[in-house]
Amino acid sequence: MSESGKEFGQELTDQINDILSRLQSKELFQSTWDIVAFVVFFTFIGVVLLMALLVLIRCFCCCCDCDSPRSYNKVKTF
Repeated sequence: MSESGKEFGQELTDQINDILSRLQSKELFQSTWDIVAFVVFFTFIGVVLLMALLVLIRCFCCCCDCDSPRSYNKVKTF
């Protein structure tokens, strides 16, 4: 295995050990930046899921009406 692969493996092991030690100590957020990053990440995930939900609602609700012929420019004749 190359040196970079060993370094990557060691870094990954260090990060996993850090996460496990935080879980054991029940101190997931050690600084304000951790909290901010957590909030920004889950806000982003929430917005993406909301947009996907809106696309699905539009697709399933509006596509049913697309099959029926509609006249958007109705002209009234007397």
